[in-house]
Amino acid sequence: MTLNKIALCLSISLAASCSSMAFAEDYSIADAVINGKTKINLNLRYETVDQDNAKKDADALTLRTRLTYETGKVAGFSSLIEFEDSRTVLGMDDYNNTLGKNTDYSVIADPETTELDQFLLQYQQESFAIKVGRQLITMNNHRFVGHVGWRQDRQTFDGVTFVYQPIKDLTVDYGYITKRNRIFAEAKDIDSNDHLLNAAYKTSLGKITAYGYLLEVDNESDNGLDTFGIRFNGGTSIGEQKISYQVEYAQQDADNAATSYSADYLLAEVSSAFSGIGLKLGYELLGSDNGNYGFSTPLATLHKFNGWSDQFLNTPKEGLADLYASVGGKVAGGKWAVIYHKFDADDASATVDDLGSEINAIYSNSFTKNYTAGIKLAAYSAGDETAGKVDTNKVWLWLNAKF
Repeated sequence: MTLNKIALCLSISLAASCSSMAFAEDYSIADAVINGKTKINLNLRYETVDQDNAKKDADALTLRTRLTYETGKVAGFSSLIEFEDSRTVLGMDDYNNTLGKNTDYSVIADPETTELDQFLLQYQQESFAIKVGRQLITMNNHRFVGHVGWRQDRQTFDGVTFVYQPIKDLTVDYGYITKRNRIFAEAKDIDSNDHLLNAAYKTSLGKITAYGYLLEVDNESDNGLDTFGIRFNGGTSIGEQKISYQVEYAQQDADNAATSYSADYLLAEVSSAFSGIGLKLGYELLGSDNGNYGFSTPLATLHKFNGWSDQFLNTPKEGLADLYASVGGKVAGGKWAVIYHKFDADDASATVDDLGSEINAIYSNSFTKNYTAGIKLAAYSAGDETAGKVDTNKVWLWLNAKF
């Protein structure tokens, strides 16, 4: 059954259910519409990029406006529609927007666009939920499936998702995706044939999650990307000291025309806090297949991982080992953090081993319940010249308002 047919069936079911409920309990579609909620989210952001290459320094001042309306529920059914618009402000558009404009400048991936960000029908009962249509999909920590919410045009997906909770501590998620609505406006959206399966079980020590992500770009070529993994995250106390941890392992098989590759993924992280100061130490490995292929996560919120300068949105064919540490806390009513990354190749060659290092810093402050302002910095120092990276500095200033 096609996605359109499924949506039609749900629409008919919604109408039928609403009609019966209106007769039996004086509910109606009109009630659901009148009792709906409207939200608006405005994000004004300045971003500058300085790279040690021939590209001109980039500057962008952009405003993202997101308008969301969700109906009330009738017999478990509801609907949501959301529009998103991103515009440059005051003519500050000296940047490569990834769509062929100002290609002599460094990239800032915030093209001007107006899009239907979400449009879905949903049904929910105590242990089961289904969504059909364009929607946000996130799984676990966004490492494999995320919304890339940092960018002005966030990522959504066209498809069907199910959530089933057969018992209290077990949750099973399944998603089928027919289109990836990426962060580069509609021109770079991708038709796909993706299956996402995620099952999580809560224990007294933490949550165990097993997953399988079977991805395929729908372009009549061999490009399957199958990833199976398991993760465990939780916390414990040693005396009065609380410690959080997460460990994860995954294996990936990629088919590219007549060639197949395999690579491993590994994550180990521990964090705690002392006198109000949070500390974190972690190691993430995106493995390599003998220096020919690097572990890939095309649906991830990539900006969240491996440094905010976005040097490793595509894993090098030599793989990537990221040893990182962070410290953070609260000051003047806001939150701050400083993160250090050391990058190395997983499968080093004679010319590529040291992939550089990066320092990230952030401070944000919320005032009243509606406004948040912040500053964020990323400073990447390149490693081996043959790795193809250059020193890169990025700065962001933003003001967000939501109502």
